[in-house]
Amino acid sequence: MPLSNFQRKVLGNGLRVIFVPEPHSLATMAMVLVEAGSKYEPRELNGISHFLEHMCFKGTTKRPTALKIASELDGLGAQYNAFTSHEYTSYYAKARNESLDKILDAVADLYLDPLFEEKEIEKEKGVIVEEINMYEDRPEKKVQDLFMELLYGDQPAGWPVAGKKEVIQKVGREDFVNYRAKHYVPQATIVVIAGKFNEEKTPKKIEEYFDSLPKGPKGVKIAVKESQDAPKELVHFKKSDQTHLVLGFRAFSILDDRRFTLDVLSDILGGGMSSRLFQKIREEMGAAYYVGAGAALYSDHGEVSMSAGIDHKKIREVIMAAIQEFARLKDENVSEEELKRTKDHLIGNLYLSLETSDQLGYFYGGQEVMGLELKTPEELANRLNAVSAEDIRTLARELFVLEGLNLALVGPFENTSFLDILTV
Repeated sequence: MPLSNFQRKVLGNGLRVIFVPEPHSLATMAMVLVEAGSKYEPRELNGISHFLEHMCFKGTTKRPTALKIASELDGLGAQYNAFTSHEYTSYYAKARNESLDKILDAVADLYLDPLFEEKEIEKEKGVIVEEINMYEDRPEKKVQDLFMELLYGDQPAGWPVAGKKEVIQKVGREDFVNYRAKHYVPQATIVVIAGKFNEEKTPKKIEEYFDSLPKGPKGVKIAVKESQDAPKELVHFKKSDQTHLVLGFRAFSILDDRRFTLDVLSDILGGGMSSRLFQKIREEMGAAYYVGAGAALYSDHGEVSMSAGIDHKKIREVIMAAIQEFARLKDENVSEEELKRTKDHLIGNLYLSLETSDQLGYFYGGQEVMGLELKTPEELANRLNAVSAEDIRTLARELFVLEGLNLALVGPFENTSFLDILTV
């Protein structure tokens, strides 16, 4: 019996619906995803996708205040939230099965009918600015933004999702209305229901709610431009107790079938406590508490990198050790024992990550919003199991090249360069 089944339906207006029935689930999730993230924004509106997400919780015609929305959902014992990424925005609520109709009504209302009151916009500017300040004070988060800036520069892929404070302060109601009209359209919207639900009644309710979503042409996403012919670095000075770094290479889009090989490759590097980078940098060198590696793939670009929080005195030693581990994957095949352990780790974590209705919903909804063909966990496991040692070595040779190497770093370093050791 498969771990999960799903049904995909496209409504007459182009809106997509995914149902993930789990008859034994104790809770059900209702989620809306929309193809509107920071990569869809012009420079003068950088951060509006995320700001708009906040404003949807500030009041609707039916639920005119943030307190009304929160009180209703809290009264159901629901878990609810939203988030914005480079590629999309998500709104969701999860509650016990018998409350599905109520949370679906609430999530649909937030998505379809936000008020965007001027006074609430002005108040929320302060909240957004403090969120940006929070990220600035977290070097392990800041260094990830710097890495994207280093790779992509002054284009949407290189800008922070939360935006810049000076832009946030200038945004007005008309900006929200216009941006929403351009991107919150049926063909860019996905509704996901995961858990135990009435398979006759729930689809009808979704059609009733979302048939009113105004139609219109979808705003286009600005294509990413890639340009690099030598190693690059971005060193950000900050007095801190640790140096935080991201070291990595350009990759490819999530639509590339090599992503399965890259998943295995990056897990070998830094996917667990037995991974090469963890063993080398933490266990052997004693230079870090956190260290890991992974791939971040988007609709038209991607990267594979390692990150760590390092003892200042060992920073150069760690950079060189990390580069050596990347190079090892080019020079020698992974052993069958390590390859099997890595695949089992990946597949085991995949299955463990799908234990709840909301996680299953995101599993399928995330594939859909990124333009992927929907695959079950079993199908993904088969693709991972098919990766060979030679596949990994071939991909490492393609990706781990000098002209694709990048280092972002946050720490107490002024007028300091590490380019002399950036070689692979």
